[in-house]
Amino acid sequence: MLADKAYDADSFIEWLEQRDIEVVIPSRKHRKQAREYDEHRYGERHLVECFFNKIKRFRRIFTRYDKLLRNYLSFAYLGAIHIWLR
Repeated sequence: MLADKAYDADSFIEWLEQRDIEVVIPSRKHRKQAREYDEHRYGERHLVECFFNKIKRFRRIFTRYDKLLRNYLSFAYLGAIHIWLR
């Protein structure tokens, strides 16, 4: 689970760890003991955020005109392919 500092809650992290999910969430400043996390993986979070910003340029995907999930996903895939091919 790659998330922002806002998700640094003990109960949420325990819930993720019970399900064998690797947690990559930096500790907030108020923690007495900072929790370790993979800084390189956390840095890659930026790539995911940039992708979502780019895909928002496609109006049909951003406003979700399609009622069916399969139609929406097909246009999301087309948008992702368009971004990838640039």
